[in-house]
Amino acid sequence: MSEKSNEKKHLVLVHGFGLGAWCWYKLVSLLTTQGPHRVTALDLAGCGVHPKQLHQISSISDYIEPLTDFLSALPEDEKAILVGHSYGGIPVALAMEKFPEKISGAVFVTAFMPNCADLLK
Repeated sequence: MSEKSNEKKHLVLVHGFGLGAWCWYKLVSLLTTQGPHRVTALDLAGCGVHPKQLHQISSISDYIEPLTDFLSALPEDEKAILVGHSYGGIPVALAMEKFPEKISGAVFVTAFMPNCADLLK
């Protein structure tokens, strides 16, 4: 097994529309106890326990701000694997476009996946 495959992975879980980080609780538990993974489940704006209220969100940028703030704060030497469920595929795709240097992969779990052909070049 290569040294690369033994590295601790940092998975960032992005929930679907109308949900919150809470929807990932079983998966977070499994990933952290069954493997050498760091797992972060985020509440997007207006969801879960995030303090922003729905009337304060006027754009997709406002909605995904918790994800973009998280990725902006990642250390330069760290990359994340984004996992988006359902509508969470949109924030994942947008983050891939904005932060290609901070993302090592993405998983779309029954998620909306826009045409990402340009992202794969």
